[in-house]
Amino acid sequence: MAPAFLKDFRRRSKASFRTDKTERSTDSSNGTINGSVPAAKSTSTLDSGSNTPPTLLHSSSASNLQVLGDKLGRPTIATAQNNRYSVSGMSGLGFPSPNIKSTLPTSQYAPRILSISENTWVYQKVLLIYGTVADPVTQALDGNLTVSRLDDGFPPTYWPVSESHFKALVYLSPGPNRLRFDFTSPKLANSNTSNPIHSSYMTLHMLPPLSAPPLQLVILLGKDSPGTFDAVPARIEKEGNDLESAIKKFRMAAYLWQAFTAEQMFRNKLGRRVFRMEEEWVSGTSNYRDRETGTMRSEAKIHVVRSSKTVSEIRDLDLAQQNPNAKRNGELFQIASEAVKDHFKPMPGQKQYVSVLLLDAHWDKTAKTITGHAALGGGGGDIQLAIFGSQALQSYPSSLEEVVPAFTDCTPTDTEYVANDCNESGSNWEAANIGIGAHLHETGHLFGCPHQESGVMLRDYVTFNRSFTTREPYSTRTKSKGGLVLQKDECGWHRLDCLRFRSHPCFRLPTDPPLNPDDTVQVWPVENSILVTAATGVSYLEIFTDDDELCHTWQEFGDGNGNGPVQRQVILTEQDLRNRLPEDKRKSRLKVIVKAFGGGSHEIADFALLASKASRTRLPGGQLAFRGSKLGMSQMEGSQAEEVIFHSTIEQTKLLVQVKVYHGFALDGIEFIYEDTTSQLFGKRGGTPGGSDFNLDTRRGEYITGFYVRAGFWIDGIQILTSLGRKSPIFGNAIGGSGHTLIPPRGYGVAGISGSCAAWVDGFSIIITR
Repeated sequence: MAPAFLKDFRRRSKASFRTDKTERSTDSSNGTINGSVPAAKSTSTLDSGSNTPPTLLHSSSASNLQVLGDKLGRPTIATAQNNRYSVSGMSGLGFPSPNIKSTLPTSQYAPRILSISENTWVYQKVLLIYGTVADPVTQALDGNLTVSRLDDGFPPTYWPVSESHFKALVYLSPGPNRLRFDFTSPKLANSNTSNPIHSSYMTLHMLPPLSAPPLQLVILLGKDSPGTFDAVPARIEKEGNDLESAIKKFRMAAYLWQAFTAEQMFRNKLGRRVFRMEEEWVSGTSNYRDRETGTMRSEAKIHVVRSSKTVSEIRDLDLAQQNPNAKRNGELFQIASEAVKDHFKPMPGQKQYVSVLLLDAHWDKTAKTITGHAALGGGGGDIQLAIFGSQALQSYPSSLEEVVPAFTDCTPTDTEYVANDCNESGSNWEAANIGIGAHLHETGHLFGCPHQESGVMLRDYVTFNRSFTTREPYSTRTKSKGGLVLQKDECGWHRLDCLRFRSHPCFRLPTDPPLNPDDTVQVWPVENSILVTAATGVSYLEIFTDDDELCHTWQEFGDGNGNGPVQRQVILTEQDLRNRLPEDKRKSRLKVIVKAFGGGSHEIADFALLASKASRTRLPGGQLAFRGSKLGMSQMEGSQAEEVIFHSTIEQTKLLVQVKVYHGFALDGIEFIYEDTTSQLFGKRGGTPGGSDFNLDTRRGEYITGFYVRAGFWIDGIQILTSLGRKSPIFGNAIGGSGHTLIPPRGYGVAGISGSCAAWVDGFSIIITR
C-alpha cells in the first residue's frame, strides 16, 4: 500500500501547486532569492491528461525543488550558498552571474540609452544605439561601455565613452534579446574591480522581415582572378587580403549600412524599417570568439560570382571615377549585370536588388588611376544593381570589435600599394568612409534615390564614421584635428530618401498592412484644380522649377501610422504649389513628380499646362470634359494627335456594344462599335488581322469604366475594365513598359480617349466628364 503522504499528494489539486508556488516565491520582501530574480511565473495550464506539476514542466530551480520537498514532507534544502557553483561567480569576489540582474539601487552613472526604449521591436541584426552617462553638461566622463547579453549568446563588446556620450552596435538574434550595459571609468569607484556597479538593462525584440525581398550582396571576380584585393604588406601579414577576408569585411560593411539606415528612418519618424539581407548558416564572422570556436550563426550571405571576363579585360575597361575620359563608361556595369543575371537567373517579374563589390579593382600607381572600378547604381527590368570597387577594402572592419578602431585609424594611406580615392582617403579611417559610404550611395541609387541637396546621396558619406564613434581623429581631407562628434554632426539620408524607402518593397515590415496591387498614380485636370488618385495612397510630391537639378521643395501626405491618414485622392492647385517655393522661383515653370505608397510614380512635366484650357474640351451639349495626363512619349516619327469622344456620351440613344483592339507587339488601334453598326477608330487597324473582340453585356447595362495600360516610350498593351468588374485580356505586349490603371476619380466617368499614333499608338489618355 502506498504511504499516506503520497495519497495526500495525489489528492492535491493543480491549483494548489500554483498557489503554494506563488506563496513560496513571495516569501522574500524584495521578491528575490539571494539577490537573484526568481523564475518567471507560468500562467499556462497543463496539457489535457497531464498530472505533472507546472513547476516541473517549466523549471528545475532550487526554489521549485524546495516547494516540492515541502509537499512531500522531506527536509528543506538550504540554498543560501547555491551561487558558489557559478562559473561566472569565480571571476571575482561577489561578481554576479551575467544572466542575473542585480537588486542593488541603480547607479547615477548607469548608461542611459536614448535612442531606443525597453521592449522595442526592431527588424535588423545589428542595431545602432547611442546614449549618455551621468549628465554630460555638468560631468563629462571618459571611460568604456561594455555591452553583453544575459544569455552569453554573443560575446561582450566594448565601446568608448567620450565626455559622457557613447555610441555602440548591438548584435541581435530573432526573439527577445536581454542586454546589460556596464560603464567603467578610472575616475569612478569600483571601475577597476570585476564587479562593476554602474549598470543598466534592456530587453529588445528582433523580428526578421522575411516578407520583403532582400538586398543581395555579391563579390564579383574575373574568371581567372586569384581572389585578392589591394592592401599594404603590413595588413596582408596581419589579416590577409584573400577572398575569405573580403567576405568578412563586405558583410560587416553591409551591417553598418543596415544599422545606419534603420536609425535614420527612426529619426525621421518613419519607423524602424530597413532593407533586409539574405542570410546563410555559416561560421560566425561578426566577432572574434565565433572565429576561434567555430560557432555557427545565420549571417548575411555574400554571393561569390565569377564573370565571363578575365581580370585584365575588366581592368582594361579603365572605368575609374578619376578618369572622366573613359570611352567605354558603363560597360563594366553591363558586365556585372550579365554576371548577376546568370547567377540568380530571375524569372520574369522577379526583381532582384543586388549590390556588387568588384574585387579586382586595382590601384595603378604608374597611371595614378584605379582600374576595374566603377561607382554606378540603378538599373531596370528584373535587376536593380549597384557596383563599387574594392580599392578601400583593406580599411573596412571585419567584425564588431574592429568598427571603432577602423574609424579612428590615422595610419596614412600608402599610395605605393593602395589608392587615395578622390584625394579624400589620406588615412585609413577616411578610406573606410569613402569605400563604405560611397558604396552605400550607389546602393541608394539601386533603391531609386537620385542625388540630393544633402546627405548620403550628395557626398556627406565622407563623415560616415561619425554615426559609430563619439570622437573623430585628425582628418587629412579637412586638415582639422577632430574632436567630439554628436548626433548633430553626423551624416544622414535626406528626408526624400527616407520617404522613398518608406514605400519601397525592400523596406516593408511584417506589421505593414497589405497594399492594393495597383501601385500606379493618375493625374486628372478638373474644373479649378488637379486631382491626383492612387489606390495605395499618395505619399509625397516633389516640386521642381526650370533651373532645379535637385529637389528642394516637396509636400508630404499621411501614412496612417501616426503621421496623418492615408489620402487616396488629393486636390492640387497651382497657387498652393507656387506658395511653397521661394519668392524668386514662384513664376517659373513647375514640374511635379507624384509618389504613391505602392511605389508608383507620375511626372507632370508642366503643371500649368495640364491645369490650363489645353486639357479641356467642350462636348456638343456644352458640358466640359478633361483630358487626363498622358502615357507614352508621343515622340515616334510621324506621330499625330488623335481623339475620340464616344458617341454614347453625346447621344443617349447610342449603345456601345463591342470594342475591337488591333495589336501585335504593341497597341496599333482601338475601334468602338455601336449597336447601329457605326464605329469610331483610334489609331490604326494594324497588327493581328481582324483584331481582337471584347463584347459588352448591354442587357445588364455594362459600360467601360477605365483601362489598364502597359506603357513606356509607346503603348505596349491595353486591357478594358467594365462596370460589372470584368476585365478583357491584355491586348498587345502584356509585360512591356510599366502598368498603369486609368480609372476616373469619384464623380467622373469615361467620355472618350485621347493621344497620338505613328506606326502604332505612342500616346494614350482618357477623357473624363461629370
